[in-house]
Amino acid sequence: MTTALFVLTGAARAEVLLSEDQIQQTLPFGPWPPSFQSDPSNRVSNDTRAIALGAALFNDPVLSVDGAFSCASCHDPEQAFTTFEARALGRVLLDRNTPSLQNLAGLRWYGWGGKSDSLWAASLHPIIEEQEMAHSKESLKTAISESSYIDEFEAMFGDIQTQDPELVLVNTAKTLSAYLETLATDRTQFDDFRDALERRDLAMAANYPEPAQRGLQLFLGRGKCVLCHNGPGFSNNEFHDAGVPYFLSETEVDEGRFGGLNFLLSSAYTLDSEWSDDPDKQGAWTVRGVRRSHSDFGTFRTPSLRGVAETAPYMHDGSLIDLEAVIRHYSEIDTERLHADGEAILSELNLTEQEIADLVAFLVTLSKAP
Repeated sequence: MTTALFVLTGAARAEVLLSEDQIQQTLPFGPWPPSFQSDPSNRVSNDTRAIALGAALFNDPVLSVDGAFSCASCHDPEQAFTTFEARALGRVLLDRNTPSLQNLAGLRWYGWGGKSDSLWAASLHPIIEEQEMAHSKESLKTAISESSYIDEFEAMFGDIQTQDPELVLVNTAKTLSAYLETLATDRTQFDDFRDALERRDLAMAANYPEPAQRGLQLFLGRGKCVLCHNGPGFSNNEFHDAGVPYFLSETEVDEGRFGGLNFLLSSAYTLDSEWSDDPDKQGAWTVRGVRRSHSDFGTFRTPSLRGVAETAPYMHDGSLIDLEAVIRHYSEIDTERLHADGEAILSELNLTEQEIADLVAFLVTLSKAP
């Protein structure tokens, strides 16, 4: 049984419900926001000119071959840089849910299957994917050359006409990446609570709602959520089988991480490639050392929980419509659906209705400002 560490007396009575051990488990979720580190593989990372150009390109249909849509068409800034649809709609209905583009700076892997090891590579692929923006390297060079952005582009990268189309593609992706690095969720009610605990200001910490505190206790304890959703971003940025079906049809499957690795290991655009601007290739060990395994089938990258109340629907296929549905999924999970050598940490939680509500209350505080 948890003993309250502090009781606020007076007209309102509030408590810090967490034990000392739970407080220590909570502190690694911050501080927020983290300090920004420029990407050494992208020479225009943190460059104000690149950020401005990347923002303009993100919102302009010039990056689609026929001008049909922009990056913002699927990653709507008014919807936490995602959409309300279960699966992304490019030129066709795609297989996966549109992930939010917030809090991407400094990750090890990108995409549901981790097919990119840098943000600029992750920004590059949709431009040339046939089902998405559908540019060729040549058509993109022409589009940038004829656009209103040519002066800004050449001010950073030089005369575009002397450049190979592939270099234009990479530089375009790097300007997008410079912009995307700036997209971070704001501080939340949880951050004020966490920082108050660190200061041992229990009077301030006691203002954090008790349902959210109970939800956090479940998150840290019986729910085992913290094993995958950890650190300031509430994600280990690795790949797991969450018990969500990965069959697309009777004859097709979403390979998840296995397919992502196949793509990554054959990609020309990795941290170990000539397109990285880092002479020391600091992050190249990831792609050099990663190995494929059959158990990677049907595993998907753990998303950040920051801003999670604003990014429904959930899971890689958008199959769960709200946070309550996600929690019920884990409460009632079919362990027979998991890989035989898969996620032994997952088991039916059999949560009560109150516990489900408490976990939702906690997750909402990762999204709402104080």
